[in-house]
Amino acid sequence: MNVLVLNCGSSSIKYQLLNMAGEEHQLVAKGLIERIGLNDGILTHKPSGKDSFEKVDDIPDHTVGINLILDAITDPNHGVIKSLSEISAVGHRVAHGGEFFSKSVLVTEEVKAGIEKCIELAPLHNPANLKGILSMEKLLPTVPQVAVFDTSFHQTMPQKAYLYAIPYHFYTDYKIRRYGFHGTSHKFVAEKACALEGMDFNNSKIITCHLGNGASITAIKDGKSFETSMGFTPVDGLIMGTRCGSVDPGVLLYIADKQNLNLKGVNDLINKESGVAGISGISSDMRDLENAAAEGNERAILALDMYYHRVIKFVGAYAAAMNGVDMIIFTGGIGENDTILREKVSTGLSFMGVDFDSAANKGVRGKDKVLTTPTSKVKVMTITTDEELVIARDTKAIISK
Repeated sequence: MNVLVLNCGSSSIKYQLLNMAGEEHQLVAKGLIERIGLNDGILTHKPSGKDSFEKVDDIPDHTVGINLILDAITDPNHGVIKSLSEISAVGHRVAHGGEFFSKSVLVTEEVKAGIEKCIELAPLHNPANLKGILSMEKLLPTVPQVAVFDTSFHQTMPQKAYLYAIPYHFYTDYKIRRYGFHGTSHKFVAEKACALEGMDFNNSKIITCHLGNGASITAIKDGKSFETSMGFTPVDGLIMGTRCGSVDPGVLLYIADKQNLNLKGVNDLINKESGVAGISGISSDMRDLENAAAEGNERAILALDMYYHRVIKFVGAYAAAMNGVDMIIFTGGIGENDTILREKVSTGLSFMGVDFDSAANKGVRGKDKVLTTPTSKVKVMTITTDEELVIARDTKAIISK
């Protein structure tokens, strides 16, 4: 069974074709469409076992972009299947499911309407996700499609965790609440870690740290999301590459008044100009900051210290909220590859029984590994995430029914 996984952004499409035969899976091809809606759009196609292929062409919309993907995977030279009839299903990453979707679903007219209703909650992402679904309907009308939501895993949070202390009618009128994101990743790495270590996912307390340019931490109690750091939008919680994370709302009112900022100006400030990039004045990339810190750059050192401090604080808070923790997991581009961050955070959690193994952590990048001693009361692991695989698995399970 070949499943095509699409992650449609406003001007890009990431894709993977996976063979989901039996219990195993195989990556057949992956790639990226960039610059949709602009001149000189780019297709980068990477078929397994063959040379990569790149094409520059005008890509006015998502339908044209997806058509280029379908052409690439069936091309006689750099393709991986002979015919589009070999695609059994299409799985879509959808950013926001609101309170409509607590799990992945087969795409129907009702589902499309629900995704559309969530556009006001995710105006930058849901329209593009929906375009991907509608485009695929035009190109492969008989192939079933599945929507997998970033927010659905967090729908198990209790009200005490997801409501804000603002007048209650804002929740009933506008559904303003904590939704959380990265749900597919948090669930995947927690289940994977439990399988590797022989733990019962449904009877464990786990804290997952998905750390990338966007970052979030989730408390998973007995197999369900109990708390998560991102909120109504992905800007809440941790310090990120260019996002500010949690901040006193009064600060934004004060800055808006001083700088004469409109709503767009405030939005740009908290999403595009803040985070470690804003603190350091150097970069949003942790590698650049670590290099600068090694050379003695004080603002780079400050940005890193603030980043580590925020992660430690959230992990400690979530351990308290769950009345304990069995395992802490690092994942995402930073979590899987940044040995310095893992050591700084883990040694800062020694009070709760984390006995970090520095030797085990040394040089570990993009691997699944235990990073604590055998006698550590709390286990720490680095686990590689694969959100596309989660989407493919959910798609296979749903259409198999």
